[in-house]
Amino acid sequence: MNEHIACLSFDFDAMSGLIARGLKSPTPISRGEFGAVAVDRILTLLDKYRVPSSWFIPGTVLELYPEHCRRIAAAGHEIGNHGYTHVPPANLAPEQEEQGLVRANEAIAKITGSPPAGYRSPSWDLSAVTIELLIKHGFVYDSSMMGHDHHPYYARIKDVVLDDEPMQFGEKTGLVEMPIAWSLDDFPHFEYLRMPGGHTMPGLHNASGVLENFVSDFEFMRRTEQWGVLTYTFHPYVSGRGHRMLLIERLINALLERGARFSTLRDVAVAFRDGNTPLQG
Repeated sequence: MNEHIACLSFDFDAMSGLIARGLKSPTPISRGEFGAVAVDRILTLLDKYRVPSSWFIPGTVLELYPEHCRRIAAAGHEIGNHGYTHVPPANLAPEQEEQGLVRANEAIAKITGSPPAGYRSPSWDLSAVTIELLIKHGFVYDSSMMGHDHHPYYARIKDVVLDDEPMQFGEKTGLVEMPIAWSLDDFPHFEYLRMPGGHTMPGLHNASGVLENFVSDFEFMRRTEQWGVLTYTFHPYVSGRGHRMLLIERLINALLERGARFSTLRDVAVAFRDGNTPLQG
């Protein structure tokens, strides 16, 4: 079975990610606020090409912009859990992490009428207990890890990571991992940030070069895999700017020319879990 799937995902963080980094003055807040402006631009583009997508939205943003989130759901796109705040789970105590997970689930259910199937960690930094919490709360998949580029796999628990000996792999679970990569995320390519401690993220790369990378990764999958899925990650306040909106449209067209089928992460994860893909996990 030759099938090559592209999943377009959008992390609608608004200002939550900036607040989590300590950037709370008016200008960074307004920078995050632009994400709400970009939502309708993105929805219009996706509708033009009939592309389904997956949106990961922190609970604070769901509650700040409920109408935007309702429009996302009404257009048929998936909404996944992205924590309640944008603080990475690795920086939270287990009880704080679980409270935020539950609170975000409740915010999503108010918008969509049902709990989410998928979770994506803020900043892609899971804690030692995240996978167990996701299983406890009935999630189908996580999309925060990088153990493959083209294939879903099952997440593990209870790995033992040692400083001076080989690590010990833990137990495979039934939670599907839909892998991601920083190279397929718009944020490190484009965002210029001056952090409170003085560190600077340069960003601001040329969009054409980023597009070439994005397309080339799909082309490699198409040449080397009979079946595979590649996940792209965008942030509305990053890629909602004009020339980057053109990048997304060019990406959609380039993938369609290469025979891509677009899907939500949820649908691919469920198919993988249920044995309806060529992979056996």
